[in-house]
Amino acid sequence: MRVLIVDDERPARDKLQRMLELEPDITAIERACDGVDALEQCAAFLPDVAFLDIQMPEVSGIELAASLPAPAPLVVFVTAYDQYALQAFDANAIDYLLKPYDQDRLQRTLARVRDRLRARESPRLSTLPVRQLLVSERGVTRVVKVDDIAWIETADNYVVLHTPGAQPLLRQTLTGLLGQLGGALVRCHRRAAVRPELVERIVSLDKGDCELVLRGGARVPCSRQYRAALMDRLQGQA
Repeated sequence: MRVLIVDDERPARDKLQRMLELEPDITAIERACDGVDALEQCAAFLPDVAFLDIQMPEVSGIELAASLPAPAPLVVFVTAYDQYALQAFDANAIDYLLKPYDQDRLQRTLARVRDRLRARESPRLSTLPVRQLLVSERGVTRVVKVDDIAWIETADNYVVLHTPGAQPLLRQTLTGLLGQLGGALVRCHRRAAVRPELVERIVSLDKGDCELVLRGGARVPCSRQYRAALMDRLQGQA
């Protein structure tokens, strides 16, 4: 089992790590001090389970859980406040550890984690798409709801998320991001993807290419390579 500890307080991280190191089946432990650091760790470390503090600066543990990229680790919330329990379980948390906790209480949590990890080996279990993304720009972390993204385009090593009133940049590939979104947006060009329900008109161009006019007036390129699949998706919505 690979474990990621996310807490903005070092003593809390140290305590949990000491307790986890007593478990023989935990093979690796990494730590993060905030939500942005945790997302980077998830991409590089690929934890099986993440222990998330709820109250952290800029990005809460609840927001972080909703932003974990697929395949997301299992989530255990760790907090000193019991008023977040309903929100935690709405976020599909495995457990809710209330500080201060002891080794026996942690053991019960780990038993649930092990059971769920065994269940994940079943091919019938699907991975849920992310519901929001965390975008860090100039020291500020923005929470972007996936439902607010009208279309996406590539920009060098980034993608531009076109949302109402803002176009934040996310360091990610278009292919990788679409894999996390579970079909919410459809690729229409090698450099673009669109939310199909926002397409109002399709303007034909030369050589089978076209331009998509979205609700609100945005114009998005659509190449011949992706046009047929997009048309199938649009017909399926009718």
